[in-house]
Amino acid sequence: MMRWAPASALCLVATPALASEAGAHFDPISPVVAALALILVAAKLGGDLASRVGQPAVLGELFAGVVLGNLDLFGFDRLSFISHDIMLDMLARLGVLLLLFEVGLESTVSQMMRVGLSSLLVATLGVVCPFALGWLVGAWLLPEAGVYVHAFLGAALCATSVGITARVLQDLDRSQTHEARIILGAAVVDDVLGLVVLSVVAGIITAADSGGMLSYAAVGWILLKATVFLVGSLALGTWVSPRLFHIASKLRARGVLIGFGLSFCFVLAWLSNLLGLAPIVGAFAAGLILEDLHYRDFVGRGEHPLAELVRPITAFLAPVFFVLMGMRTEIGAFAQPGVLSLTLVLTIAAIIGKQVCGLGVVGRGVDRLSVGIGMIPRGEVGLIFANIGLGLHIGGRAIIDHTTYSAVVAMVILTTLTTPPALKWSLVRKSRAL
Repeated sequence: MMRWAPASALCLVATPALASEAGAHFDPISPVVAALALILVAAKLGGDLASRVGQPAVLGELFAGVVLGNLDLFGFDRLSFISHDIMLDMLARLGVLLLLFEVGLESTVSQMMRVGLSSLLVATLGVVCPFALGWLVGAWLLPEAGVYVHAFLGAALCATSVGITARVLQDLDRSQTHEARIILGAAVVDDVLGLVVLSVVAGIITAADSGGMLSYAAVGWILLKATVFLVGSLALGTWVSPRLFHIASKLRARGVLIGFGLSFCFVLAWLSNLLGLAPIVGAFAAGLILEDLHYRDFVGRGEHPLAELVRPITAFLAPVFFVLMGMRTEIGAFAQPGVLSLTLVLTIAAIIGKQVCGLGVVGRGVDRLSVGIGMIPRGEVGLIFANIGLGLHIGGRAIIDHTTYSAVVAMVILTTLTTPPALKWSLVRKSRAL
């Protein structure tokens, strides 16, 4: 529920003029735009600081949120409403959809088909092993939480944020190595498999909340729906998309390409949710389907490619998501018994799980250690998974509490921080050995 009294307090903090106007005329958009102003500035400052110390900007955005969300520890609680505001939450959810859409636009269906046996095996092991380890960690440290929490922890460890690894490979001029091709190819498959696992776990929990039973039939049905949706949407979408955009190119209004592109994304996200899957699965599938060739008529007349048109919108909305995720991390939770140990064990399990996937490399002369390290970071994908966990309920109670959520976020931070230096060391080590 929205808390407008604290929202008015934010207006007092943001601009004194708003305070005088609030009494006579209060527009509900006022606290939202004030919060957005604060979020965007904090995100960019945090991102800049992170970049200056050689870390991904997303970590800076997350840390900025952690700082803003825990100011109440110092007696300042006027910003506490932000993390619970419905309108800001909707903007953050939209940012997640567009983020996955943009990630999908960077890959294609044909690239997925060409990743090779090594990439497929690496991705499969990189999902199965972390899921099993996450489940075991939950059963060990949170035995009273139940099987649904254990399954969610396993799903959260499946994620991989290859954008961080790709940046390291680029900086070291290793993007064309065999290890890099395997990592980047496996990341595409890993994204799809991870989203399917998340959809399965979320579907099972949602069914249980409605009084259903955890059964093999239910799992099989969710897997079937996920497979049919992904295969069907990719196959049908690849056929429909070029024809749809060819017809749309006849329209002479401004913004036709971005309008139809976003509509395509939102329709698939809606259909995904209609089938009981996470909307981000549909958004990601939409990005995979849409290729430059499909809207060449627009590009041919001087318009920018769809990925370039989407990027500024994502740059606006995605930081809202990351800052809100940070604000929902309660530092005080780490003082509770067991939280630090859960964070540490989850991080170790996350690292080991991705190291095992290096065993899936087929052939000789490939540095399996570097492949495994390249798959470690959870980054923004792990945060998306954690956020979805907060929205899953059974019997009116959240599947994961803020304590468990904070441990998952800390795991995401630690795996993302350790990957760049570890991957650099591993690649340099291999070069010296040669």
